[in-house]
Amino acid sequence: MPDAYIFDHVRTPRGRGKPDGALHEVTSLQLATHALRALRDRNGLDTKLVDDVVLGCVDPVGEAGGDIARAAALNADYGHHVPGVQINRFCASGLDAVNFAAAQIMAGQHDMVVGGGVESMSRVGIGASGGAWPVEPEIAIKSYFMPQGVSADLIATKYGFSRDDVDAYAVESQKRAANAWEKGYFRNSVVPVKDVNGITLLDRDEHMRPSTDMQSLGQLKASFVQIGEMGGFDAVAMEAHPEIESINHVHHAGNSSGIVDGASAVLLGSRRAGRAAGLKPRGRIRAFANIGSEPALMLTGPVDVTEKVLKRAGMTVKDIDLFEINEAFASVVLRYHQAFDLDPDRVNVNGGAIAMGHPLGATGAMILGTVLDELERTGKQTALVTLCIGAGMGTATIIERV
Repeated sequence: MPDAYIFDHVRTPRGRGKPDGALHEVTSLQLATHALRALRDRNGLDTKLVDDVVLGCVDPVGEAGGDIARAAALNADYGHHVPGVQINRFCASGLDAVNFAAAQIMAGQHDMVVGGGVESMSRVGIGASGGAWPVEPEIAIKSYFMPQGVSADLIATKYGFSRDDVDAYAVESQKRAANAWEKGYFRNSVVPVKDVNGITLLDRDEHMRPSTDMQSLGQLKASFVQIGEMGGFDAVAMEAHPEIESINHVHHAGNSSGIVDGASAVLLGSRRAGRAAGLKPRGRIRAFANIGSEPALMLTGPVDVTEKVLKRAGMTVKDIDLFEINEAFASVVLRYHQAFDLDPDRVNVNGGAIAMGHPLGATGAMILGTVLDELERTGKQTALVTLCIGAGMGTATIIERV
């Protein structure tokens, strides 16, 4: 079975996902096009060698709909022979796009594939694509549907994380992201977004708040108290977990992932395809896995899928040098630390989505690239990338530096 190698990756800066955000005027198509063009141009890539483009997009409706991967490939002048497919596994869509690309290569059916993702959350609102899970009683009741924020608070309550715990984690995320930007750790991967006149709209993650401290976070009210208590979702959580007597609401905007715009692209291929393109591999996809987890806790999937992917790879936690887990909510990462008794200095060492934001369909590919860069910078060898997912799922990928 051929190995799937990572030759390069790029991402846009993350723009604040609001009408006053720097990337609000940039459509989903333009964001994805920007990433694909940058990946091609900096590698001198002959796109005749590209067999497919796989992009994650969580709300593929309106301007983001209609198979945005194919539209972006055409718009980026990859040539009409390059197909594209859009996939959606909620927050893990970008990572699964990379995994889908790798699977095509490992199966020997394709030689070179681009995986990545895009989300313009300022233009296409979260949840715009709808779905049966939150609104159809037949599935909502049996799966204990509740908003993710309430599930995050349920995790904090069940596993003993206080408001100070989650706030302290958020402060550390901001510090690490600011340090990474200050020292130039993202310089080679983030490609500035420019308008049609060549004027730079954004060249740095816009959501960060480096001055965040425990005092400023302490002034924020918990975000999910009203919907939990008045909306009845606390009762749903306690029905699913009767050992819980009440929900301790600890999450708010400062210790949860930011709503942002952005796109990412990862170039993968066989070693033979790399030689044909004159490219040197930077990393190798060692293993990947998906799993379903308990829908009520919902966001503990990274723990379950990490156990699965390590077993499939014949590895243990001790074999992984760095972990990159999406910071959907602080309790998600704290539970991950707790489950595997991890040294915090091995996890999200350059900050995460709490500081920089979570452009849903793009994040998975972004954080895979982030940790590959860090492996190269530090001379370390292996990394595990994972994300929690709505409706109770997890996706994980193990990569190794070449």
